[in-house]
Amino acid sequence: MEHSDFMTHKNGRQRKVAGSALSSDSMTDMDRVEMSSPDPVLEEEAEGLIRGSDSEDRRHRVRPAGVRGELGNVLLLLFLYVLQGIPLGLAGSIPLILQSKSVSYKDQAFFSFVFWPFSLKLLWAPLVDALYFSRFGRRKSWLVPTQYLLGLFMLYLSVTVNSLLQSEGGPKVVTLTAVFFMLAFLAATQDIAVDGWALTMLSRENVGYASTCNSVGQTAGYFLGNVLFLALESADFCNKYLRTEPQDTGIVTLSDFLFFWGIVFLVSTTLVAIMKKENEQGKGKKKVQEETQGVMATYKLLFNIIKMPTVFTFCALLLTAKIGFSAADAVTGLKLVEAGVPKEQLALLAVPMVPLQILLPVIISKYTAGPRPLDVFYKAFPFRLLIGLGYALLVWLTPSLKQDGGFPVYYYGIVLISYALHQ
Repeated sequence: MEHSDFMTHKNGRQRKVAGSALSSDSMTDMDRVEMSSPDPVLEEEAEGLIRGSDSEDRRHRVRPAGVRGELGNVLLLLFLYVLQGIPLGLAGSIPLILQSKSVSYKDQAFFSFVFWPFSLKLLWAPLVDALYFSRFGRRKSWLVPTQYLLGLFMLYLSVTVNSLLQSEGGPKVVTLTAVFFMLAFLAATQDIAVDGWALTMLSRENVGYASTCNSVGQTAGYFLGNVLFLALESADFCNKYLRTEPQDTGIVTLSDFLFFWGIVFLVSTTLVAIMKKENEQGKGKKKVQEETQGVMATYKLLFNIIKMPTVFTFCALLLTAKIGFSAADAVTGLKLVEAGVPKEQLALLAVPMVPLQILLPVIISKYTAGPRPLDVFYKAFPFRLLIGLGYALLVWLTPSLKQDGGFPVYYYGIVLISYALHQ
């Protein structure tokens, strides 16, 4: 669990400070007299050491290691977060596929349980933090088996997904939910391990790049598993933009896509297990020593944190804040597909949103880094609720704007503006 890692380093620093203060207080009067008496030889040696340490500090300040010295670790983290986003993107594309097969909203609601593991991963994060094989690596003990299971589940789905989606009685929603729930659970567990590994894989001056790898990697992975897949799976899109001769199917099928990424997961995980060691001591980088607590001690620490009044209030806020606009967010895309909007066109509208998703946090960060970081949230919340009414109006207008050749260009412009305001 990443929070315990930060607290571990902080507690270590506090113990060092406390130890130095204790040693200073425990000096006897005779020690202070001896230290105060001048010795020319000792003073000259001390001045030489001070000058040497100062010049060494200046050299370190003038030539910092920078991110270039850890570019390999940054790229590895980025790749691991991309892999994490693939199953999430696929899970996000399934509701649109189900909607095109006229699945009821009750079944759609049941499938939404797939996304719960990322909301509840705090429940088993202490297990990932406390249980591991020290010889293999604290994070690799969970990362490697988790990614192997992800690859195997994708290979299994590549064989069975067509029968699950095209059975005689309609798609087998319960089985699809169970399988994709396991994919999301494994991806959430991988996220816990990678977040923790990022704190020790990168040096202290470069650890801030971990959050950048997280946001960029997950966004890219979700884009590949959702937008790119839906576009390449659509026969209409491929015939219109990518082919000279039309065909009945897209360039790739869901089975092909799952099989490809299943192989990527297995091969890349094998390479990480063999070639990458934890806590490597690179040039100019101090090896990080992590302290470990038992499972019960970690859960107790987590419980004590949650009991803090401010943390408890904040958790209550996060658990209830999205109730007001959850229905509009969940149903709008499905209703648009039901009204005849091609699902691949809706997916492609997410492409212009990617730069916005990356730039907005950078722009807003200067307002959220002060003593009142939630002010932006509070001020934007009423407008965020109004977006739900805008979505309802968009769904109501959509059937009347449909033409013989589909929807006009200005309609997709309206949808794009609605998405941008939503962000």
